[in-house]
Amino acid sequence: MARYVTTDLHGCLQTFRHLLEHELHLTPEDELFVLGDYVNKGPDSRGVLDYLMALPQRGFRVHCLRGNHDQELLDAAKGLHHLTWASAADRHLTLESFGVTRPEDIPDVYLRWLDQLPYQLDTEGFALVHAGYNFRLPPSQLRTDWHTMLNIKQFTYDASRLQGRRLLHGHVPTPTAEVQRQVRVKAGAISLDTGCVYRHNPELAHLAALNLDSFDLTLLRNQEVPYTIARR
Repeated sequence: MARYVTTDLHGCLQTFRHLLEHELHLTPEDELFVLGDYVNKGPDSRGVLDYLMALPQRGFRVHCLRGNHDQELLDAAKGLHHLTWASAADRHLTLESFGVTRPEDIPDVYLRWLDQLPYQLDTEGFALVHAGYNFRLPPSQLRTDWHTMLNIKQFTYDASRLQGRRLLHGHVPTPTAEVQRQVRVKAGAISLDTGCVYRHNPELAHLAALNLDSFDLTLLRNQEVPYTIARR
């Protein structure tokens, strides 16, 4: 049995499938943790959700967290258009993958699945969250500050606030060399978002997966058919 963590799929279905099936060789005895941002920016948001939703039905143990883009899609589907929801190009790719022209028309099965996603999860030795925590808050508040857990971009890690657990998160695209460094030194907080969707950025454009038991890091270059996205 192995425990793997990955994050920030952003519609990159072919890359995600290749990672699980040909790099990690995921089995039903393994556990997979995915830290959010399944939709927007990339070519096949719906396909990513279909694949994730099907894995447990095939006997795989998969734990998915909520990301800020997943929340933004939910908000848009509720008609909250005054809130930020992707760029015009991102919106087009996302809605096209669902076969609709308005977020309100995304099928309920996807919205229900997204709306049931937790914000955080602990596994032995690690705290998992999409973006991070506000470590200035008391421990009782740190774990209920949902907005921060989805959106924070900078924080100072404090192991005492997490009962000594290492923190694994995504959200901010991080060059592969920096992620490799964080894993090599076994940093207290490790970002696993290597910006897979940003296919024009050579320092990004990878999907990362960390084996929590061996601390082996797998980096897979974007495998998608070319799609429109700006260089970050």
